[in-house]
Amino acid sequence: MNSMFDKFQAFMNKYFMPVAEKVDNNQHLKAVKSGMMGLTPFTILGSIFAILPALPNMIGKNNFISQFIINNAELLDLPVTLSLGFLSLYAVMTISYGLGHYYGLYIPGCVGMSTFAFVMLTIQFKKGVPDLANFGAKGLFVAIIVGLVTVELYRWCQNHHLSISMPEGVPDFVSSSFEIIPTAMIVGGTFIIIRGLCLGLTGALPPDMLSIVIGPLVGSMDSLGTVWALGILQLTLFFFGIHPSVLSGITSPIMYQFFAENVEALRAGEAIPHFYAPGSVSAYFGFTGAGISIGVVLLAMFSKSAQYRKIGKLSLIPCLFGINEPILFGLPVILNPVMMIPFIIGGNIVGQLPYMFMKLGWLSKPVFTPPYVGAFFEGFLTAGDWRSILVNALQVVLAVLVYLPFFKVLEKNQLKEEQSKDDKKQGALADEDLLDDLDLDF
Repeated sequence: MNSMFDKFQAFMNKYFMPVAEKVDNNQHLKAVKSGMMGLTPFTILGSIFAILPALPNMIGKNNFISQFIINNAELLDLPVTLSLGFLSLYAVMTISYGLGHYYGLYIPGCVGMSTFAFVMLTIQFKKGVPDLANFGAKGLFVAIIVGLVTVELYRWCQNHHLSISMPEGVPDFVSSSFEIIPTAMIVGGTFIIIRGLCLGLTGALPPDMLSIVIGPLVGSMDSLGTVWALGILQLTLFFFGIHPSVLSGITSPIMYQFFAENVEALRAGEAIPHFYAPGSVSAYFGFTGAGISIGVVLLAMFSKSAQYRKIGKLSLIPCLFGINEPILFGLPVILNPVMMIPFIIGGNIVGQLPYMFMKLGWLSKPVFTPPYVGAFFEGFLTAGDWRSILVNALQVVLAVLVYLPFFKVLEKNQLKEEQSKDDKKQGALADEDLLDDLDLDF
């Protein structure tokens, strides 16, 4: 067993670690990752206001709160439109900010030019009236590409000194703005040409074209099989010390697009289409931390081993808030051959079981991405479904059962080790007592 595990570990270290490190250190994926995280306040704000119209049906219409919501429906809908409805516009800003900051470029220039470029590629006009449909989730992947390409164009212009030099004594904020005028002309001209080519050759704008190209990839993430494979990959990486966040630059845009589409469906009174969204991933797959580690924590708390009991008690509160490093590295679980199967396979099964319930209609799909509020509460907040509490409780029971036989193997070895230490300690004390009995006085 150990020999096979050692070979697999060596394989991971040789082939996966270098790739994971390159992905994690890639400045473009870092910019996308940080940019998507920057959208969190907008998604929380939008999803809160998207839920408000449903309150009158829940608490009745003949009360002050319901009447206020009904009478101010247009005003209360505006935060949803201006947050989730403009998600891609904000994304191009946050992503270009992140990459521009990495390169040390003039941030207002990065954000301003990338925003202009995005609007140029996405805005449509119907009878002279701007149609902003592409500013929402539909334009998210265009926003990512535009944000990265614009900053790279800006950097190329800077490296080739395509700028206007201002005399000394001119304030920095003035000189910085004038210096990038040639860059703005190049960037603006590039994206004007791209828009013209897209419309001339295909009759469609980039969001529509990109939807055709990457549609199958995005759609596959709404499949249990694809998400299952992704979960195995994430937990395998984590088990060998590679944090699964290295993949978030790829998965986050898809999750946020699905989430925005769920909210739009909620507003339209339609069936919620997607189960794969930031709130559900955190509340169920990440329940009490990667690998559903609450199972190990509870087993450790009631272990016969004094050391395991101490680790379990110290890990409980952090685990309930999704921080499972104390148990993962304290037991340890990470890089422990005995815990490989329950952590990767068992953790994936238990973590993704709620997705199957959503597909079957036994659990509501997510329409809210709450700030992390701890186990049980987060799942409830994602859709306001009380059944989420029962599902989380089922996950706890299943996690304990999955880890139990493997934990017993660890516990048995740990008890032997503790007994051996106690025997050595008792032997040392006996030797001291013997010397005292000799009463040697020199």
